[in-house]
Amino acid sequence: MKKMQKTKYAQAINDEILEKLSLKNRYGFMNANLSTLMSEKQMSILNKIQEFCMNYEKENNITHSAEEDIYDYIPAFGKEGYVCRVHKFDEIDMNFQDFGLTVELLRSLALSQFDPQFLMMCNATVLAINPIKHHHDNVPARLEALKDLVTGKAPGCIMITEPERGSDATHQLTTCDPQEDGSYVLNGDKIFNTNAPKAKWAVAYASEVQNNPGKLAQFLINTEWEGWNCERVYVPWGPKIHIGKEKLVNLKVPKEYVLGGTGKGREHLFEGLVPERIMIGIENVSEAWAAISYGLIYANARKQFNTPIMNFQGVSLLLSELWARTNSLTYGLMKFCESYDEKMENYGGELPGSVSRALVGSASQFKYMAATLTKDVCYEAANIMGGAGLGDNTLMHDLLNVSRIQEIVGGSRQIQLYIMSGQLGSIVKGL
Repeated sequence: MKKMQKTKYAQAINDEILEKLSLKNRYGFMNANLSTLMSEKQMSILNKIQEFCMNYEKENNITHSAEEDIYDYIPAFGKEGYVCRVHKFDEIDMNFQDFGLTVELLRSLALSQFDPQFLMMCNATVLAINPIKHHHDNVPARLEALKDLVTGKAPGCIMITEPERGSDATHQLTTCDPQEDGSYVLNGDKIFNTNAPKAKWAVAYASEVQNNPGKLAQFLINTEWEGWNCERVYVPWGPKIHIGKEKLVNLKVPKEYVLGGTGKGREHLFEGLVPERIMIGIENVSEAWAAISYGLIYANARKQFNTPIMNFQGVSLLLSELWARTNSLTYGLMKFCESYDEKMENYGGELPGSVSRALVGSASQFKYMAATLTKDVCYEAANIMGGAGLGDNTLMHDLLNVSRIQEIVGGSRQIQLYIMSGQLGSIVKGL
């Protein structure tokens, strides 16, 4: 990887405090809390990922400056299996011994402290990995794509949102016309697709008949194919993350790349909602830990009126509240992940529809609560750090900016509440 030199902006934090805010020390604070929650095996897995991140940062002179390209990191992390650990991936000869949603939580906790924008980019790739994993049907072309994504050879994206279709994901305007040879021809526009301008592989949805959920289909696309047109949508809150607006013009998807033909798309779309929303919740709580680590270490190191600012009641009580909320939600997410992994094992790696639907409400709860948490924690931690929390000397400004996106991605706050209210109604009706 090419080493980058950081632009010489002013150093706003003195050397002593910067040293205390090191990745090693932030991991140390987080681990001191998580050791009461996790088993020895889980802590061992977490420590191994953390060690890799610290070594990678040091060996490659990663400064997390604006000039660095987070997409350069992905091959090294993929080689170690740190892009995705939801599955064992024995079909592509990865055979991870430690995998599942719980291991994804551990991976996320480590990567968020290393670089929150990089974590968001990796997790967007995971959203493309999951449907290919479930529907590769041992087709060589699909397995090739799966291996590219899991090993970090290329980032991936998932294409659901359209300029006129956000939360209403099933009434697609992008069309897919079936051909006699089993292929489809796609036409339409997509937008706000994380990684799309950098992706080699994309999982996309389109409908044989516009606005007809029953005619929805799912496809795997190689972005080098003719008919793929992608522009970058610049989102200032995630300046290193490449988000796309795509125009598909007579893009032909060969038969072997059709993950789910006409009528299968809606089913495939909804089967991914539980892990997707829990993954976002996991990402959020990981960002909260990163922010609280910065805030607490800084508050104990920074002196004002000849005393650490942690000694002031307003600072200490606020940080105590944020710490308690973060710690408590982590316990809840860990329990959900462990329960989900147990169910996946019991059902042979494929949850029945009834079980998956029963988890929808819980996934929305955690996505909603975790997004709210990270928004509050990142804002308040940055505020406690004053100007130091907004400058480029630390990752605190990245955490603050990314936290502003979390209530939107994966279904807005209002949509999560709508889903939860529907679940409550179903429970009451069943009494």
